Amino acid sequence: MNIFDELTWRGLVHQISDPDGLRTYLKAPGQTMYCGFDPTAESLHIGNLVPLLSLVRMLRAGHKPIFLMGGATGLIGDPSGKDKERELSNLDAVQGRAANIKAQIEAFVERNTGQKPCVVNNYDWVKEMSAIELLRDVGKYFTVNWMLGKESVRGRIERDEVGISYTEFSYMILQGYDFYHLYKEMGCRLQIGGGDQWGNITAGCELIRKKAAGEAYALTFPLITTASGKKFGKSEKGAIFMSAAMTSPYAFYQFWINTEDADVIRFLKYYTFLDEERINEIAAEHEAAPHLRGAQKILAAETTIMVHGEDELNKVLAATDALFGKGDLKSIDPATLAAALESAPSKSYTGELPDLPQVLVDLGLCPSKGQARKDIQAGAISLNGDKVADTAHMLAGPDFLGGALAVLRKGKKNYGLVRLG
Repeated sequence: MNIFDELTWRGLVHQISDPDGLRTYLKAPGQTMYCGFDPTAESLHIGNLVPLLSLVRMLRAGHKPIFLMGGATGLIGDPSGKDKERELSNLDAVQGRAANIKAQIEAFVERNTGQKPCVVNNYDWVKEMSAIELLRDVGKYFTVNWMLGKESVRGRIERDEVGISYTEFSYMILQGYDFYHLYKEMGCRLQIGGGDQWGNITAGCELIRKKAAGEAYALTFPLITTASGKKFGKSEKGAIFMSAAMTSPYAFYQFWINTEDADVIRFLKYYTFLDEERINEIAAEHEAAPHLRGAQKILAAETTIMVHGEDELNKVLAATDALFGKGDLKSIDPATLAAALESAPSKSYTGELPDLPQVLVDLGLCPSKGQARKDIQAGAISLNGDKVADTAHMLAGPDFLGGALAVLRKGKKNYGLVRLG
């Protein structure tokens, strides 16, 4: 299948500069395209997954995608989708984040294709340009009238109390130059990105047409929202990052498991490599038995494997089963277990440890030591999955999984986490 047709049935095509020309361009393998990722955070988040996955889809289809790190544009700040100026970051911070994201992209692409990606950084060519060169050799091809018509600029100018600086106003010129540079140096004729990037991407198409008499294409993806109209990609605690250090694999998995029924089939198209036939089968099964949440479980498993790997998925599933009484808590990876119990009450101890009734009070699982003793005698208290019978039990080293944490449970659902140190 032509990758253009695949993106179309997945619902990922929003704006195209030349549909027929682009489809013809992508018909033969070995074509080049790129997407840029400005290092505005230490990690990519799931809002970056659609363009990232689309480049990987291109690679799997036999094309030559380029993953561009915005080491230069990240120093400027993209006004697209922003109602005020960004805080400027220093060079070391931006390049450090770019290095982190480069490593993240390399791991992601190799995990999902077995191939090494082509990753470039626009700082490598922009740093060599002087202000005169930028103004004469690039800026000359852009009219202010044309730039003012772009939504990212117009939206800010119309807000008198905010406005837009010349720095951010110039962002599209730099992004346009990136496209021109990759066109000249690597034969790249397609840039992809989110819908808010349409103005910046078409700026590059115009520069290639005017400065190189060449033809290039623009393709953007739709803004991803939930069925309720909310912007996709955030939980109550904020963005869902692809870094395990910033969003645990357990929390990552749970985010997808909580997908609404009205969104799950659409998200399977957007965020997995499952083909149309398989997704249609899942849709039929989901419609017949939505209460089983089979589609959500497949979506969560596929995305977790894609981002964190199968080993991490297995740890998450084992922790989930153990917490619901279907497995041995003592065999669970402690870090995954801690992430699974992130919302449970917790208490850290250093030095001498109190007896178990006091720990239950400290965790808020019991109102008093007297009640704690009664609950222990009644068989209502478990330590790391095992019932406790001794009301005078003193926590000790062997009680701590991985030497770091112990899990207490009262009844079937009330958990508490005890940390050592």
